[in-house]
Amino acid sequence: MSTVRHVVIVGGGLAGAKTAEALRAQEFDGDVTLLAAEPQLPYERPPLSKGYLIGKASFDEAVVHPEDWYRDHRIDLRRGTRAGAVDAIGHRVGLADGGAISYDKLVLATGARPRRLSLPGADAAGVHYLRTREDSDAIRACLGDGQRLIIIGGGWIGLEVAAAARGAGTTVTLLEAAELPLLSVLGPELAQVFADLHRANGVDLRLGVRVDAITTSHGRAVGARLSDGTTIEADAIVAGVGAAPDLTLAESAGLDLDNGVLVDASLRSSDPDIYAVGDIANHDHPVFGHRVRVEHWATALKQPAVAVAALLGQHTSYTELPYFYSDQYDLSLEYVGYAPNGSYDQVVVRGDLARREFVAFWLAYGRIKAAMNVNVWDVVESIKPRIISGWGVNADRLADPSVPYDAL
Repeated sequence: MSTVRHVVIVGGGLAGAKTAEALRAQEFDGDVTLLAAEPQLPYERPPLSKGYLIGKASFDEAVVHPEDWYRDHRIDLRRGTRAGAVDAIGHRVGLADGGAISYDKLVLATGARPRRLSLPGADAAGVHYLRTREDSDAIRACLGDGQRLIIIGGGWIGLEVAAAARGAGTTVTLLEAAELPLLSVLGPELAQVFADLHRANGVDLRLGVRVDAITTSHGRAVGARLSDGTTIEADAIVAGVGAAPDLTLAESAGLDLDNGVLVDASLRSSDPDIYAVGDIANHDHPVFGHRVRVEHWATALKQPAVAVAALLGQHTSYTELPYFYSDQYDLSLEYVGYAPNGSYDQVVVRGDLARREFVAFWLAYGRIKAAMNVNVWDVVESIKPRIISGWGVNADRLADPSVPYDAL
């Protein structure tokens, strides 16, 4: 620890702020610099498509720490400061304004960027993406009675925006190329739940469609044209077609990359003085026995403490299971574990799918890979040990609500 006198963190989201917090919590007394490209204090992003978007939560509630916290903990927070490149040999971070800052250890928490539409008309005014506070503000301004919104993409962002828009009285058309929304995440068994949910709440959900162009008038988006020639009119468009890890700095540092920054169990990259946390970390997960990269709030929240312990010389591993939550209309859910479509061979449901009150389990070879509780609470901590242990379960007992989780 004595050789580490200056830690530089790049990223003004939850992962960056939590890295700074962990350094002081673990009694690091050296210099800490946090570079945040956005002008705001570091903040959490889930509210941008949930409470903040619908106007039920203030932006201050999304802020990780107030400004005086950084001063009191001697964190050199540089807002509106964008890093340009990393000189790994010289241990320097070049800044976009031409300056540079030296480091002993560097933590990259640069997050992900929304994938952009590559369609005619996609650069028109009125085409929105959701990543920043300003993005959420712009989308909120498009919502309300009499407004027509097209959402392209049936992932979590698209569905949460659709729910917010319908709650504000907006007419919503959601266009998804797959046969069901969330198909690649949940598989066909559970994805249908969300198709039914949104249709029941008035969304014009069009599945298996391809958008050929954004139609425009005087430089502004006014709708979308589908491959079958159908044209849908709208006052604004939100594209939620996925995200990609922001690897610009990692590439400049010469780090090993593959669907993110390749990091070991302690979040250390191929350069022993550089760590990666949050959305960009393709992590060698000890529980799963393979690499996992997830763009989840809980990862940004919990990985930093492990990375900090490692960079300060401790032997440690990040073993937390992926976790996320979502709120749509009267449906709230939690998901824990990791079971992308194609990685499981059975889905077991405990509860009532039709009433949307259930717990779903994804199994492979009789072992639970992931679980999702929908409008059922206080079960995540009971399920986690079953996933971590890798023990086999009886599917009939798993589906029986009378059988306690610790008796499976």
